[in-house]
Amino acid sequence: MAIFHHDLQKNNQFSTRKAGIFDHQFNQETMRNLIKLSLLTVAFFICTDASAQTDTLGVFSSHMDIGNPKNKGNSQYDKVTHTYIMKGSGYNIWFNRDEFQYLFKKIKGDFTVTANFQFVGDKGNGHRKIGWMIRESTDDKAIHVSAVEHRDGLTVLQWRSVKGENMKDPEGEIFYPEKNFEVVQLQRIGKKIIMRVGHVGETLKTVGAHIMTNMPQEALVGLFICSHDPEVIEEAKIWDVHIEVPAKK
Repeated sequence: MAIFHHDLQKNNQFSTRKAGIFDHQFNQETMRNLIKLSLLTVAFFICTDASAQTDTLGVFSSHMDIGNPKNKGNSQYDKVTHTYIMKGSGYNIWFNRDEFQYLFKKIKGDFTVTANFQFVGDKGNGHRKIGWMIRESTDDKAIHVSAVEHRDGLTVLQWRSVKGENMKDPEGEIFYPEKNFEVVQLQRIGKKIIMRVGHVGETLKTVGAHIMTNMPQEALVGLFICSHDPEVIEEAKIWDVHIEVPAKK
């Protein structure tokens, strides 16, 4: 009987040790699985967030306020209507520095960009502006060429050829005699920047061209909005946006 009791104690001790080892292995395996699950969850949210950022900007990669305007702007893309909604402020795109909201991407070499533009609301400064811009950098004094449509209908190609230099009137711009166009196009062929405008369904008309010898091969290209009043935020809708880049030879 004593022998049986002793064997029973040994078996219990063995079972306890075995259970302890099993629990330890189980806990380690559970911990490893939890870590894997956590890493997968983090990766999922990172991918989802990156995808959401891409979706909210459409074909563009970034947006920001250039020149730190008093009122912050924003840019978003509606995937259902394929429309960009831009809100922006800023004193102007003129003199030796600029303030505006910019929605852009980097493009190397030649391109043709086209879109339809419309301000939201009838009130505001008649010189508030929207359009396309090619820009050396996000510096507020950077060189740029802009295809501009003003709220009062004024249509003009403008540029700053030297960083930090005052834009020149009339040497640094080309005015088009007609006004109030919905479609604005900007094209780069080598160092030449060309602006065209038109109405929906009609052949585009050439506003003019400017040779920008110091514009880098890879530059920022995108949409902009400026309220021409630092106290105000203006809004615009842009749709039917096309960015064409020649196929590499």
